[in-house]
Amino acid sequence: MFGYLSAQHNTENRIEEILSRMTLRQKIGQMNQVNARKPDEKLYKQIRNGEVGSILNAEDPVLLNQLQKIAVEESSLGIPVVFARDVIHGFKTIFPIPLGQAASFNPEIVETGARIAAVEASENGVRWTFAPMMDISRDPRWGRIAESFGEDTYLSEEMAIAMVRGFQGEDLSQPSSIAACAKHFIGYGAVEGGRDYNISNIPERQLRNIYLPPFERSIKETGCATIMTSFNANDGVPPSASKFLLTDLLRDEWKFDGVVVSDWASVSIMVTQGFCDDRKNAALKAANAGMEMEMVSGCYTDYLEQLVKEGKVSEKTIDNAVRNILRLKYRLGLFEKPYTDLTSERKVYSEAHLRAAKQAAEESFVLLKNQNNILPLGNKVKNVAIIGPLADAPHDQMGTWCFDGEKEHTQTPLNALKKQFGENVNFIYEQTLAFSRDRDKSRFAQAIEAAKQSDVVLLFVGEESILSGEAHSLADLDLVGVQSELLEELSKAGKPIITIVMAGRPLTIAKEMAQSSAVLYAWHPGTMGGPAIADVLFGKSYPSGKLPVTFPRYVGQIPLYYNYERIGRPAKKNEVLLNDIPLEAKQSSLGNTSYYLDAGFDALFDFGYGLSYTTFEYSDLVLSKYTLTKDETLQVSVILKNTGSHEGCEVVQLYTADVAASASPLVKELKGFKRIILKPGEQKKVIFELPIEKLAFWNTQMEKVVEPGKFEIMIGGNSVDLLKSSFVVN
Repeated sequence: MFGYLSAQHNTENRIEEILSRMTLRQKIGQMNQVNARKPDEKLYKQIRNGEVGSILNAEDPVLLNQLQKIAVEESSLGIPVVFARDVIHGFKTIFPIPLGQAASFNPEIVETGARIAAVEASENGVRWTFAPMMDISRDPRWGRIAESFGEDTYLSEEMAIAMVRGFQGEDLSQPSSIAACAKHFIGYGAVEGGRDYNISNIPERQLRNIYLPPFERSIKETGCATIMTSFNANDGVPPSASKFLLTDLLRDEWKFDGVVVSDWASVSIMVTQGFCDDRKNAALKAANAGMEMEMVSGCYTDYLEQLVKEGKVSEKTIDNAVRNILRLKYRLGLFEKPYTDLTSERKVYSEAHLRAAKQAAEESFVLLKNQNNILPLGNKVKNVAIIGPLADAPHDQMGTWCFDGEKEHTQTPLNALKKQFGENVNFIYEQTLAFSRDRDKSRFAQAIEAAKQSDVVLLFVGEESILSGEAHSLADLDLVGVQSELLEELSKAGKPIITIVMAGRPLTIAKEMAQSSAVLYAWHPGTMGGPAIADVLFGKSYPSGKLPVTFPRYVGQIPLYYNYERIGRPAKKNEVLLNDIPLEAKQSSLGNTSYYLDAGFDALFDFGYGLSYTTFEYSDLVLSKYTLTKDETLQVSVILKNTGSHEGCEVVQLYTADVAASASPLVKELKGFKRIILKPGEQKKVIFELPIEKLAFWNTQMEKVVEPGKFEIMIGGNSVDLLKSSFVVN
């Protein structure tokens, strides 16, 4: 401990020494992050003058070293720059999209994926990534749901912590570690209508209960190095200029000592938002709120020096920001090792990396339907039709936000199926549609003929990677193009259809579910998605994923999520529906409950849902105590048995519900999960430890408390089918 404190003290002394030699212009330069896709003499001069703190999107490691050489050897202070890049779910070896990784309910593979991404990115000189995105995402119309860990706070916490650990490693100063960035701070996943860059209106109590916990835990438990503010104005205030968020909460309450960076030009867009009358005013409000590094829009470099001279921004404010930026660079070891080693053997696409990406893909797949146990195929088939636009789409398979992924290295389902099983199975490939939005039906006849010649059809549908991610919100979540019509025509061939969906979000696929014998939701599975799909379909491995987000039947049901606040008149599910209303019915309220006349009562699939090739039975839910105090820990156990004929992995999920509280509680909340592998006939006692303090929530007085009273506890394989018991907290 003494050595750590001594090193920390030494770092702080070095920071103060550098700060004492800096001009105001150089200090502001450290707060400036520039885009360098096309570096020029202007950039070289800025670096030489000490006017750049961080550089985005410089792709060539040789160039990065050249730029770093200017900063370290040609500027007066020799302060290194930190090179940043969006490394979201892989650098070269692409893992499933984060939403797919969340479906694994396995933080270990998330951490492994981030570690691999850090190793590959740092080989290229990247030492800072803008991930993980830990926005709670309840609206699949929002394209960036693909980057999220879904709708649940606890699952998002666990996955976000794992990803931060993977990126940053055990020692951030090691050359293979990169700084993580918790984004978007805050409430971006709750933008109105699921439209990117829109507004949100989340009250503070809901912010603290639902949206902030992943950020707080990432800071306090993993030392997440940086935070990025979001584009949305929440309750009329853009986070990039929120003193409550950036100073009161982050610095004073959470004691965060890392760097706060704006999202792309989120300082300057405050003018467009009407929160500032010009860019100078935007610089003023952002700096005084605690925004330390401005991404690309240049308001700080243009106006901060003048604002300090006018007495509107204190130089102490600038100094505090620069301290945090210099501290990040020391923690990254950039003062000691500023250059990227270009001589070491590169690990991109190594066997170990590809193996981990394949495992992540397998564990992300969610089996939604398996009529008559048609899957796994095993040795049951000799002729298989492979049809659809996503069967051999190496670019789209990688998913959104893959700047450095290379489709030449993507292994697609078509190629993997032929390679792995082609000796024993005759595969008949008919792409039919060139891409997901294709509306050309001219090859439908060939697809139907291929289906007739086969024992089973593998239909690969979904959405291209560009249809999800930032700035790709949708109002309609049906399959695009004529993919649905293709499935309908294929169903007339009378052969079983296994539909594999590759997408960046939940899609409204109720009709397609009915027309398919089996449905496997594969998200966008990344580089090794093909071999993973092939092995799962033929039983060399098995699906174990669970949905991290609710699937609606209709877009009109959105927002639809499992952990909503209790309401006064919930549906009983026996109410009158649209087609049940008699003609000339007298005016009535049809039961006075909360539901849609035309959509019924339920989601298409609930949070936590996912089938296996086997079946599981839950029994003997036992609590260690039924009356506890607030400082105790409850032990909860259940017996899980594999009652089927295949080995399988079940994600056992623990939920709690506060029966009554000083503010309307949620109907249930995920509080734990475990992945349990069982052989046929095997059973195991699964034990959870639940500290009662984990039942705390922020009440209407903005106090985090555990209130005495009755609580329900539930365990099962999804958020609906649950064994239940209860206990009391005194």
